[in-house]
Amino acid sequence: MIAKLDITGVHTEVSDDLKKYVTKKIGKLDRFLPRHARESAHVEVILKEENKGTKKSCTCEVIMTLPHERMTTHESTMNMFAAVDIVEAKLKNQLKRYKETHSSLSLRRRLMARLRQPGNDLSA
Repeated sequence: MIAKLDITGVHTEVSDDLKKYVTKKIGKLDRFLPRHARESAHVEVILKEENKGTKKSCTCEVIMTLPHERMTTHESTMNMFAAVDIVEAKLKNQLKRYKETHSSLSLRRRLMARLRQPGNDLSA
C-alpha cells in the first residue's frame, strides 16, 4: 500500500466511500513499482466535479512522483468511481513501462552469470 496518498476535492465534497475506494484502487499500485521506488513514491489524487447546465462532469487526476520521473494521468466521465477505475488502468500501464526501464540490470546479470556457471545442469 502506498504510504503517501493525498486525496483532495475541488468543487466537491469527498465522501468516505469515495476515499476508501480511491485508497483501495490507487494504493495497491505499489506492487507495480520497483522495490527501491516504493518508499519514496508520493501520490496526489485530485477529484473535480463540474456542472455545466444539464451535464455533469467528474474528473480524476492522479500525480505520482517517483524517483527520476513524475507521472500524470487524468480522466473525465459522468461518474467519479468510473473515472478512478480508468485512471488506475492507465497508471498500471505507465508503471509497468517505468519498472521495465528502471529495474536493476545488475540483478539480471548476476542471475544469468549464475545460470552459465559450470555444474548448473538446466536440462534435468
